[in-house]
Amino acid sequence: MNDLIKHKLELLPNNPGCYLHKDKFGNIIYVGKAKNLKNRVLSYLNQSNQSNKTRILVNKITDLRYIVVNSEQD
Repeated sequence: MNDLIKHKLELLPNNPGCYLHKDKFGNIIYVGKAKNLKNRVLSYLNQSNQSNKTRILVNKITDLRYIVVNSEQD
């Protein structure tokens, strides 16, 4: 995990929102939504519960973007 990702993980809020994982080319490789952005995005890094598919995805992530919304319904 690069320093940019580590820094962005520290700044993640506990608010609901959408998150985008990008690869080294800037391509969006995954889009998700969460009730709690911090908990959801950090759950990808819990290696004890990772499937092979998730492990491959996490290894390709070089950037993270997120959008905070007012409620889960937004």
